[in-house]
Amino acid sequence: MTASKKILVVDDDLELRQLLARYLNKHGFDTLLAADALDLESKIAKFSPDLIVLDRMMPGRDGLQVCRDLRERTEDIPVILLTAKDEAVDRIMGLESGADDYVGKPFDPRELLARIEAVLRRKAGPSALKPELPDRPYRFGSFVFDPILRQVFRDNVAIKLTGGEINLLQVLIEHAGKPLSRERLLALARNDDSGQRHDRAIDIAILRLRRAIEDDPKSPRWIQTVWGLGYRFSP
Repeated sequence: MTASKKILVVDDDLELRQLLARYLNKHGFDTLLAADALDLESKIAKFSPDLIVLDRMMPGRDGLQVCRDLRERTEDIPVILLTAKDEAVDRIMGLESGADDYVGKPFDPRELLARIEAVLRRKAGPSALKPELPDRPYRFGSFVFDPILRQVFRDNVAIKLTGGEINLLQVLIEHAGKPLSRERLLALARNDDSGQRHDRAIDIAILRLRRAIEDDPKSPRWIQTVWGLGYRFSP
């Protein structure tokens, strides 16, 4: 990890911001701090951070709305959402809003560091995920998935997907024709072997992908449900 990577920490807790700044700076990051959504916007405009660590609960515009706003204006800066510990609904809503990952509060800074490094590896390109795909674009129907650009096109028009959705689609394509359990999909898409299960999170991500690439998400052609197991990409 290089020192040039800029991490923007957005949290209204001054003590937490300062703690994370010291810890992340110690591990070679250039850490920027913001107290709220307005401060976040100015830091993005001025510094173009490589990743945002964003608190779910903030006064004014909360983390979920901030994340939605970023995605709606096609900002592809990776976002790790800090959520209330053991609140599954917060995590699900975070993924729906376009966050790339989440960490429950209270957390060990080492876990957050590992999440940051994993998301940045995925953002850097498919080589970090050791893909089986060739460098050339992968075509299915009227779609083209470019593993170098990490972009999906339909009839030469780019489709807006979050980093997490691109990761999930890439995993499905790499294992085309093979049924994958929800647990395996989550581990591969997040580059995470923790074994933690969040089936609902994968189901929501699959639903979002289907809405993006399926003509009829209720009767999917590409991403098929394997009952009792998980999902399969059928080229």
